[in-house]
Amino acid sequence: MLDQYSSVLLERAVGELAKLPGIGRRTALRLVLHLLRQPVAEADALSSALTELRHGVRYCHVCHNISDTDTCEICANPRRDGSMVCVVETVRDVIALENTGIYRGLYHVLGGVISPMDGIGPADLEIDSLVERVRAGGVEEVIFALSSTMEGDTTNYYLYRKLSPFNVRLSVLSRGLSVGDELQYTDEATLGRSLINRTPFDGSSR
Repeated sequence: MLDQYSSVLLERAVGELAKLPGIGRRTALRLVLHLLRQPVAEADALSSALTELRHGVRYCHVCHNISDTDTCEICANPRRDGSMVCVVETVRDVIALENTGIYRGLYHVLGGVISPMDGIGPADLEIDSLVERVRAGGVEEVIFALSSTMEGDTTNYYLYRKLSPFNVRLSVLSRGLSVGDELQYTDEATLGRSLINRTPFDGSSR
């Protein structure tokens, strides 16, 4: 049975919020009612921030991280070590690794992992641009920091095959990460240790 609301505007707001992942209609209703209790200026600020985010956000042309400019702050930072490139699945993984405070190199966001079951192949990911970054020179090590899932291991192996012809060190996070874990949900201490204790990648699934 559909919920009945006394306001079409309320119904519309609840319906839109309920489209967000992990947000059911009850949670959406609670959020909408909370917003209605706040000063109009606060609701306007939220609306403005979301509109500016959607229309103004860009993706770094180097690493594909979310950015306000063509080149993200990490890639533009001269204090970062450009000889190391850490390959991750999503922007959330960049945030997780940055929160460890350990890694000082650069990143490359693939936009996912190879998953034939989901119809995602190498051409759907930012793999060619990674190969071009390595081909251009200056990169000495590529760190595979993908989730320890079957899809992550498949992508690791594919990247290994693509990058092996170049004179770069290929490494992978240590198995301090549990098999099947997604990187973004790993605690910072474990993630930091896995990064420090990374091991050479030889094409095997370890």
